[in-house]
Amino acid sequence: MSPTKDAGLRVQGLQMRYGAQTVLQGLSLPLLSPGQVHALIGPNAAGKSTLLRGLAGLQAAQGQVWLDGEDISGWAPARRAQRLVYLPQSLPTRTGLAVFEAVLSAAMAGRRGRSADALTQVESVLQRLDLIELASRPLLSLSGGQRQLVGLAQALVRRPRVLLLDEPTSALDLYHQHLVLERVRQEARDQDMAVLTVLHDLPLALARADQVLVLDQGRLLAAGPPAQVIAPALLAKVYRVDAVVGDLAGHPALAVAGAL
Repeated sequence: MSPTKDAGLRVQGLQMRYGAQTVLQGLSLPLLSPGQVHALIGPNAAGKSTLLRGLAGLQAAQGQVWLDGEDISGWAPARRAQRLVYLPQSLPTRTGLAVFEAVLSAAMAGRRGRSADALTQVESVLQRLDLIELASRPLLSLSGGQRQLVGLAQALVRRPRVLLLDEPTSALDLYHQHLVLERVRQEARDQDMAVLTVLHDLPLALARADQVLVLDQGRLLAAGPPAQVIAPALLAKVYRVDAVVGDLAGHPALAVAGAL
């Protein structure tokens, strides 16, 4: 069955395996619309990171994937990477490279020559992420939060239609967790880009996501607005915790009373 021509990313019947173990079992997702942040949540070993690698073409997968109504299931990883950009949890750090050089290197991937257009893109992305003052700093001199923003800049400078983020806030302090996701959300809107991000921090998903998708044992259990999906019954079923979701000064809040 062919999807509609809706803009965004659509997945149908995705199956992925590790050896004899089936990780994703005919997974289908609702439309991941551009301009929105879609948070992928669920317990450990649910298949979240596997899904991102499959969508990026970095791991073998069966099923169908459409982008803006076009079937990209058979595209090679290099071709997919022109429109779907994957940012792993652990970012490589090349010794001696400055911030501007690292982002320029990403901008030049697949190009020939040192085009003025690439230089302009790098400067624009660094400005938007408030990294321009760090342009000449070596990567190794940056904090974890700063390095995460540089990794985000390397992804954005490639002008993706879909950005795939694997736990972009892990190991960051509270300030940088919210800063990174604020920047991601703003870029999604400004660049008309769909973002699919794995998150373990449920309060962050409540606060920063437009849509939440719950994955457990390779299956989609629920999808929809964060405040509707992240509810006590689902938290008890998926995470085995006794939790309350409420409102705090106009913002959704989550409190966990204990394990079940």
